[in-house]
Amino acid sequence: MPVTTTDPPRDRPSGAPGRYAPPASDLVVGVSCPVISAAARRVAAALRAEGVGGDDLDTAAGVVAAIALAADRGRPSYVSELVPQTSTALTLRLVDLLRAEIVRGLRQAPAPPSAARILAVLGTLEQVREAVQPRAAGQLEAHLGGPAGLDLLVEIAHDLRSPLTSILFLSETLHGGQSGAVNDIQRRQLGLIYSAALGLSALVSDAVELLRGGDRLVDDERAPFSVSQSLEAVRDMVRPMAEEKNLIVRTRPPSVDHRLGHPVAVSRVLLNLTCNALKFTERGFVELEARESGAARVEFSVRDTGSGIDPQALTRLYQPFRRGRGSVRFSGTGLGLTICRRLVEAMGSKLQVETHPGWGTRFYFELDLPAAAPA
Repeated sequence: MPVTTTDPPRDRPSGAPGRYAPPASDLVVGVSCPVISAAARRVAAALRAEGVGGDDLDTAAGVVAAIALAADRGRPSYVSELVPQTSTALTLRLVDLLRAEIVRGLRQAPAPPSAARILAVLGTLEQVREAVQPRAAGQLEAHLGGPAGLDLLVEIAHDLRSPLTSILFLSETLHGGQSGAVNDIQRRQLGLIYSAALGLSALVSDAVELLRGGDRLVDDERAPFSVSQSLEAVRDMVRPMAEEKNLIVRTRPPSVDHRLGHPVAVSRVLLNLTCNALKFTERGFVELEARESGAARVEFSVRDTGSGIDPQALTRLYQPFRRGRGSVRFSGTGLGLTICRRLVEAMGSKLQVETHPGWGTRFYFELDLPAAAPA
């Protein structure tokens, strides 16, 4: 069966148009991860146990193979390329079955893949799900665009805050050993849980602010704060995320530390930018710097050593709810950068960016922060 892909599976058998139906022995040809291949075989066995047979079993086996290959290689497009005419209901059911078996296999594996690899596999499965149900997504979009859509989104965001706060608190407590000793693998996994929950918590806060119109982003009154402590707090919060990717997070405070300004807003911008930088940097470092640019002015910046931003993407950098995929280096929603820009503007400045291939990306903004006595 001809497939237009630059990285095709090995030994793909021929078959009817629009169907990839390998025999059981070739179900997971091309899948390198033993946990995924074993999970695919268990799904196939479960289907046979249900009494599925003949062409129906061949079709289901082909879909399972395509989903497994997509999860293994991080290419959700494999499913639509290999089995373009399969029913949505069948594909969604098999995605759920395979995901459950993969999670089961990870729990039982004596040497499971890295936490980052696990998240990548599960993320690909979610992308497969999104790709095969565009109609359902359109219906949800229409509903959210209705009169009650705004209230629904705000309620959902608020409902997410409590469980996310609990996850952050419990994972940090376990990571610190306050509930008993943890080994190195468990500590890394807890760090990853904390980082994921921190990112989700920031996304929820950004969504609520955006839905409210961003009218209360910055307090009216300025307060004294320590710039170095703000930088260090951000570094401490993202440390588990950096350690997972073997990245260095360094800070450069100003010579005059105590300033008068909006510490909460400054910290929130720096946290968003730092999380974004870590997400799209594979090697090197992320640097948070606060540099005097005048007697009462400080330039804040977050620089990474990633691959840089595609010039075509710069025009859409601050658009919320974008759907860009592929080489674009920011999140799919764009909420984080949108809120960062609004926060910086509310403090009387402008968020700017410079980026170069092979050098990385630097977001920066300058604020009027007079020196202040220590709080």
